[in-house]
Amino acid sequence: MDYYFNTVDKCGKARTGLLNTSHGTIITPAFMPVATQASIKTLTTEEVENIGYQMILTNTYHLYLRPGIDTVQNLGGIHNFMNWKGPILTDSGGFQAFSLKKTNHITNDGITFKSHIDGSSHFFTPEKVVKFQEQLGVNFMMCLDQCISSNDPLMNIKEAMDRTHLWALRSKAAQSSSNQILFGIIQGGVSKRLREQSIRYITDLEFPGYAIGGLAVGESKAQMYNIVKLVSSLLPIDKPRYLMGVGSPEDLVRSVGLGVDLFDCVLPTRVARNGALFTRFGRIDITLKRFRDSESPIDKRCSCFSCINFSPAYLHHLFKAKELLGLRLATIHNLHFYQKLMEEMRSHIAANTFENFAEDFLRNYKTTHEPSRLAQKDRQVSRGQSPLTE
Repeated sequence: MDYYFNTVDKCGKARTGLLNTSHGTIITPAFMPVATQASIKTLTTEEVENIGYQMILTNTYHLYLRPGIDTVQNLGGIHNFMNWKGPILTDSGGFQAFSLKKTNHITNDGITFKSHIDGSSHFFTPEKVVKFQEQLGVNFMMCLDQCISSNDPLMNIKEAMDRTHLWALRSKAAQSSSNQILFGIIQGGVSKRLREQSIRYITDLEFPGYAIGGLAVGESKAQMYNIVKLVSSLLPIDKPRYLMGVGSPEDLVRSVGLGVDLFDCVLPTRVARNGALFTRFGRIDITLKRFRDSESPIDKRCSCFSCINFSPAYLHHLFKAKELLGLRLATIHNLHFYQKLMEEMRSHIAANTFENFAEDFLRNYKTTHEPSRLAQKDRQVSRGQSPLTE
């Protein structure tokens, strides 16, 4: 097996590392763009690679429904299918059981899904999900888990955690591939006691990597950071830590400072398609009237293709005219912003100046209004739209 993880530099709890796979080495901390259906919307894989990304994320549930696991396998596996040379991590579909919960049924045996495409019924077990990911040929696989809202009753959160533990045991027993990495997932909501219990159970199974699941699902930012701090402090120091589905810029900076190595989120690409662009001072809406005649760069330090070649006025025009190029240029900008943010954090960790960098960034970055953020997520879930799925 080509897999290994080595810590390189440390600054407080923040760390850089090398995560080696059969498809290349990832320098951590790293952010993974989300390619749910084997596509990062509006961009080619070459463009994503040119921005500097090392690894991406796809989704087992969606690829199972369309085009089908066998189809991808018969076409040479997921890397060949989507022409991506680097490592790939694949979500198990456990989050879809949460985001599409009105049409799903969960027991200890597994999850019965009703397809959002044609209404047909499909049954996922931990064993099937491991087999699907092995057939896809991904580098990093996730155990099937049960995600649940942080606002659910504690007894329900514990039941979901216990089921996640049972499925983790079954997933590990089902793995037959020796060159694919299976991550265990820590659950337990915002309960310190349950999280500690989940950490003990999952780490006793000795997975090669660990994911922090069940966050960004209704809890406040303060609650989320407290759980990330707790879990990161108790996970093995010689294994990578992956915070699932969390990825606003302030979340990345705070969580890297708490020792997290890997991230994924649809946020930079999803909001780009609505005209929201990230800057080091916060998010701006390029569709606003004040950008109609603007020639000044939205961020003078940005060196992305979009900012170098086009004015804010041009991007404003593209969105108002509903031209597809606008979606592409905004996506390029946001992914560039995220990649440069990760690179900057790695540089400051290596220079032992991360804490000063984080303090300065968080002081200047204007975050999204917290009640509005939570209300938006509630609306997405009520419509059956996953906040984590592209």
